[in-house]
Amino acid sequence: MNPTTKQNSVFIGEGVSFKGSINAPDEAVIEGQFDGDLTVSNLLIGQTGRVTGTIKADRVDVKGELNKDISSRQLLIVRSTGKVNGTLEYGEIEIERGGQVRGNMSQV
Repeated sequence: MNPTTKQNSVFIGEGVSFKGSINAPDEAVIEGQFDGDLTVSNLLIGQTGRVTGTIKADRVDVKGELNKDISSRQLLIVRSTGKVNGTLEYGEIEIERGGQVRGNMSQV
């Protein structure tokens, strides 16, 4: 394991596709495509990342695309390049200029 890799974390690189379920206690960084259920403390979706499924996280930072059922208990950040579509629950939300959010939204 290289020194910059965090234990209890998941990284899906650009060009990689994953279908299934992941439960990671710390962090998930998605630069590729993920389709399924994801439970994690912190989720970072890079500009090339595309996530579709049921997502449960404390904090979510979106530079790419996030779709379907999303629960971000503490903070959801949609960056200027980010797109979020679906049913969305959040503690707090921050949307940069250019960020896109569509769907049903409710604060938890």
